[in-house]
Amino acid sequence: MSRFFPTPAECGAHTLFGNVLARTYAGEHLQLSLVDIPANGVVEWHSHANEQLGVVTRGVLTFHIGDETRVLREGDFYFIPGGVRHRVEAGAEPAQALDVFYPIRDEYR
Repeated sequence: MSRFFPTPAECGAHTLFGNVLARTYAGEHLQLSLVDIPANGVVEWHSHANEQLGVVTRGVLTFHIGDETRVLREGDFYFIPGGVRHRVEAGAEPAQALDVFYPIRDEYR
């Protein structure tokens, strides 16, 4: 294993909210999470203490963050402060997003 170039098999693999899959990798202070959301998939309302930044890498996703809702497409960024409730929905096609967490979410190592 190379700490600098992890293979997919060396990353964390997690099933989130039913059929939403995530592959994760953490450094010393930051964590990446590549999330695959199937067509009509949903990341249900939740919150966590970790700050979260991300970008939609494929497809269309509807984000509900706090009291705001926005439809995001490939290349669009989002920010979720720690402690703020949020929910994400895919449309008729599968979608993908890359999340960055600080501090690291130990449950997703």
